[in-house]
Parts: sequence; C-alpha cells; structure tokens
Amino acid sequence: MENQMIRNRDIIIVGLQPWDIRIGSNCKNMAYELSLHNRVLYVNRALDRISAIRSSTDEKVLARKASLRGDTNDLTPVSAAIWTLDPRTVLESINWIPMPGVFDRINFINNKRLAREINQAAKRLGFNDAMLFIDNDFFRAQYLPELLDGVQETIYYIRDNLTSQPYFKKHGVRLEPQLMQKATMVAANSAYLAAYGARYNKASFDIGQGCDFSWLKNELPAVQQFKSPVIGYVGALITSRLDLSLLEMIATARPDWTLVLVGPEDEAFRNSSLHQLKNVYFTGNRPATELPAWISSFDVCINPQVLNGMTIGNYPRKIDEYLALGKPVVATDTMAMRMFAPYVYLCSQPAEYIAQIDKALQEGDDSPRQEARKAFALSHTWEQCIQLMGAYLEQTQNVEA
Repeated sequence: MENQMIRNRDIIIVGLQPWDIRIGSNCKNMAYELSLHNRVLYVNRALDRISAIRSSTDEKVLARKASLRGDTNDLTPVSAAIWTLDPRTVLESINWIPMPGVFDRINFINNKRLAREINQAAKRLGFNDAMLFIDNDFFRAQYLPELLDGVQETIYYIRDNLTSQPYFKKHGVRLEPQLMQKATMVAANSAYLAAYGARYNKASFDIGQGCDFSWLKNELPAVQQFKSPVIGYVGALITSRLDLSLLEMIATARPDWTLVLVGPEDEAFRNSSLHQLKNVYFTGNRPATELPAWISSFDVCINPQVLNGMTIGNYPRKIDEYLALGKPVVATDTMAMRMFAPYVYLCSQPAEYIAQIDKALQEGDDSPRQEARKAFALSHTWEQCIQLMGAYLEQTQNVEA
C-alpha cells in the first residue's frame, strides 16, 4: 500500500496515557510524529473524584489539582505544534456501578464535562475541522465523536486488549464495540487486535508498531556486571503479563545461569521465591536512559509472557529494543510474536525455554543473525505507522464517498 502522510490537519488526541506519564507511551510517540505536519492538542486525563482522594500525593493528581485551582495554565505548549490540556473539571468515578443504564447516563455527563473543556481549548487554538484520535479510552471518549465541535473523522486506536482485564471488562465489553462502530476507522498495533476491531468496524487495520531508537546514538552508561551467562528481562514485573512460575523454573533448573530482572515488581514478584535464589538479581525500577545498557549487558534477552487475553495479541515493544541491539531473544509464542519468528526463538510451552536459551547462547557475539535482527527492528518506525494510518484513512474515505 502506498504510504500517505496526514498533513495540515488539526488533531485532538484523547486517551488513557497523560503527557506526564513516566513510562513509554505509544500515544505520545504518535503525537510527536503527527505534529511534524499537523497541529496537535493532547488532552490529559481529567481528574476523577476517587483518584483525587486515594492518590492525593501522586504527582499527576497534584498537577491536575493545581490546574483546577488556576495555579497553572490549563493549556500548555510542548512545541510549536503540540499543546497539552489539563481539563478543568472533575469526573465522577463510576466503574463500580453495576447497572449499564445508570453507568451510561453518568458517563454521558462525564463526557459532556470533558467535551466542554476540549471545545474551549480548541477554540482558543483556532482549531477547525479537527480529527479526533482516541487512544484505547472507550469510557471517557465514548461520546466525544458527537460532542466535540467540528470533528470530521474519528480514529480509534487500540494497542491493548483492555476488556480482558477485570476493571475494564464490566462495561468495556459492550462500550468498546460501540465506539469502534462509530469511528471512521480502527487502527491497531497488531494483527490480532485489528481482527478484533474488524468484528465491529470493517475499516480496521494493522498499522504496526513504532519504536524510538534515538537512544542508539547515546553512549551507554555503566551498569552492574554479573557472572556470565546472563539471561535478562527489562520491563514491569507483573503477573498479569509475565509467567512467574516459568522464571522460577529457569532459575532453579540452571543455577549456572544468572537471571537479571530489571523493572518494578508487583506484590507477587516481591513475595516470590526468586528473591531467595543466589543466581537471581532484581535491579528495581531503573531510569529509561539506563535500559539500553542493561539490555546490552545480557547474553540472552527473554520475554516470558503468560498467555491470557491481554498478552496473546499484545505487541511487546521490548522485543524491538532487544533486537535493535542485536541480542538473541527467547520469547513465548503468541499471535503478536509470529511476525518476529525469523528473528527470535519462540517457545510454545514453558518447558522449551531451557533448550531455546541454550541454543541462543551458542550463537556467540559474532553471529551473522545480529545484523538481520537489527535491520528488522529498525524498520519499525513511528513514521511508517503514521503513514500507514493515513493511507488506510484515505482508502476508507474513498470507499465511503
């Protein structure tokens, strides 16, 4: 398909990830890429009542409260073409409500409050005939396609199968399809999620996943060195995504390997037997600038995902980061991982991990596969994603015309 850049548009971005999020964000990356040829209004998550109370010391909550009081500007320029908006409103916390009808009525009120703030900001910026880009938020953005002034197209972007998770499942299983149906098109970062979107909107497309590789130009900082061979993982250590028992099996079966886990832990990981094993090391959460150095220090990188509704179609960005440094990778075989099959060692069963890691270790530092891995990872750019999204949008509009 011929790539088409989205140009000279006013774009409103609403989603789950605020601009001041501390982790990597697809939505922010896409906002930056879109801002090269368009004007972008990036809407931060509005404060809700429960978060205002339960997370009163959180930096993001404090920032939203400061904006509500008028202590800071609600509309802030990030660059010449990006502005962030802290909506000066408080939304009702309603996910606990079991009755769909009651939930929907109050959710509509929440959407109206948010739409009022966005419309005012868009007017101040002189936005016209805007495009609405919704990042996986089927609650707070459910009615925005109708409530925002002058919106011409709506793109619903799905990067996670959130309705597989308990919090979102209660109302999301009916609300996400509704939002997909009213969108001009659905853009997904994996074939699995695009197929899911196509059940509700035939204009659903896999636009791939981008990755920011600017860090490859930086000098790697020094990090702690461990006894080789080092088998490593970088990312959040949470049991909703990772197979804890698999990691315990690897560490106990091969005490001659050093297992290094870089990232914040959930309660299950903090209480796991891994902490009692002499060949396992937890570094805790490390600055993003350090992560390439940790990856570089590994002999083999792993992604031991647990198979569930979230992970089966989830695109793991860390795989691209591993491959960009030429590292051999052993990972759980999921639908989203199939595209990596020529470049990684996939395991359909946990028992296969030991043999596949052994095979990866035999490659050596001068393996000819290194350059192929690097080239494949570096082909996954945000520019390519946005160009594909533009091409599919144009195709969809031509069909509708």
